[in-house]
Amino acid sequence: MTVDDPQTLAEVTAVFEAYEKALLDNDADTLDAMFLTSEKTVRYGVAEIQYGIEEVRRFRAVQKPFSRSLSRTLITTYGSDVAIASTLFHRADFPGETGRQMQTWIRTEDGWKVAAAHVSMMRGD
Repeated sequence: MTVDDPQTLAEVTAVFEAYEKALLDNDADTLDAMFLTSEKTVRYGVAEIQYGIEEVRRFRAVQKPFSRSLSRTLITTYGSDVAIASTLFHRADFPGETGRQMQTWIRTEDGWKVAAAHVSMMRGD
């Protein structure tokens, strides 16, 4: 298996950046399209849990806009169809806390999709 094939890494980096833009723009339609349409899609949030795309959609529909910055972003590809994106994030409305986000991206016939995601906060910078 090839780890970090340059072409695959570039593709996933681009879709990760598009996800971040949609997140900060509070673009629920684009974010919805970036998640795998499956009952097996899982998203663990800071204070909530979603199993299946319908629960993810309900969560996303009521979210408010926010801003954040990222640090220590690491995207690793495994073969040409699976990638893990890990990043830390920092929000002014959560002083003294560091956010953590991990996403499992898979290549589908419709492009790269998030199959699983985890978002959490911890004390400290």
